[in-house]
Amino acid sequence: MLAPIAWSTPPAAYGPWEQVTSHLTEGLVKRGIDVTLFATATSRTAGKLVATTAAGYAEQEGQDAKVLEYLHISQVMGVANTFDIVHNQFDFMPLGYTPLLDTPMVTTIHGFSSDHIVPVYERYNDTTDYVSISDADRDERLDYIATVYNGVDTDQFTFNDQPGDYLLYFGRIHPEKGTAEAIAIARRAKKPLWIAGLIQDHDYYRDQVEPHIDGEQVRYLGNVGPRERDRILGNAYALLHPINFEEPFGLSVAESMVTGTPVIAFRRGSMPELIEDGKTGYLTDSVEGAVDLVSACGDLNRWEIAEVATDRFSVDRMVDSYIDVYQRILSR
Repeated sequence: MLAPIAWSTPPAAYGPWEQVTSHLTEGLVKRGIDVTLFATATSRTAGKLVATTAAGYAEQEGQDAKVLEYLHISQVMGVANTFDIVHNQFDFMPLGYTPLLDTPMVTTIHGFSSDHIVPVYERYNDTTDYVSISDADRDERLDYIATVYNGVDTDQFTFNDQPGDYLLYFGRIHPEKGTAEAIAIARRAKKPLWIAGLIQDHDYYRDQVEPHIDGEQVRYLGNVGPRERDRILGNAYALLHPINFEEPFGLSVAESMVTGTPVIAFRRGSMPELIEDGKTGYLTDSVEGAVDLVSACGDLNRWEIAEVATDRFSVDRMVDSYIDVYQRILSR
C-alpha cells in the first residue's frame, strides 16, 4: 500500500488521503490479508510498516517534498516484485514505473488537482487500473475498473439524536471549500457557526474569515483531531458544505451523516451522489437557497441519516469493493 507522505497514516488531524489509506489498510489486515504499508515513520498500522521518511513534509518544516516523494516511490517500486499487487494512493507520479513492473498496480484517483495532469493518467491507461472515488470525478479519457466510495470508520463516530443549535463548517479553509459562504449562510439563518479545519489559504482566512470570528456567532476551533471531530459533528444541527469546485468526494460529508447530522451542500461534484436530497440532507445552488433549507434540517430523521450513511460509506463496504477489484485484476 503506497500512502501519501504529506502527513502520517493515519493523520493526527487533517489528511484525507492518508485517512482513507489507513482505513483500507487496517480493514484489509483484519480480513487476514498480508499488507505492507509504505508511509512515514510516524504512521501506525497493524500490518507491516516501511518508512522512507521520519515525518511527513507537511508535519515537519525544512524538508524538500519532491525529494522525499521520489525516494518514497522509488523504494516501493524497487521491491514491487515481492508483492502480488501494488495499490497506489499517491496520485500520478508512480505511474511512470508501471510499464517496467511485472506486478500489477491499481491506482485510486483522489481527484485531479489540475486538468493538466490528466494526460499523464491517460498515457498509462493500459499499464494500471484506475479506481474513481465517485462517478462524478471520472474523466472520459480514462478507463476505470470501478468506483469505490471512501470509507468511514463508524467506530470513531457516535450517533446523536439530541444535537445543539449551531451550524458547522468542517474542512480546509480555502475559497473552493466555501468558508465565507458558510459564514454568510449562518448569519442569515440567525444561527451560530462553528468552524473547524486546516487553514490552507492564509490570505483568504485573514481577509474573509477572521474578521467575522467573535467567539459567539462565529467560532474557529482550529484543526481538530478525531475525538473532537466526533463531538462537534454529532452535536451540530447541520453541516454546511457550500463548495465552489467539483469536489471528488467530501469525507466530512460522509462522516457528518454517520453521526446523524444532515448536510446542506452546493450541488457540485460528487454531492448529488453522497447526499439523498430531502432524506440525508439538502442540495442547493446558492447561499440564499441554503438559508431557506436550514430550518428544514430539523424535520429530517437523524437515525435514518446515520443508517443510510453507515450502509453506503462504511470501511467494511470499501474493503469489500477493493477486494473485488484486487481479485478481478489478479484473475487476468
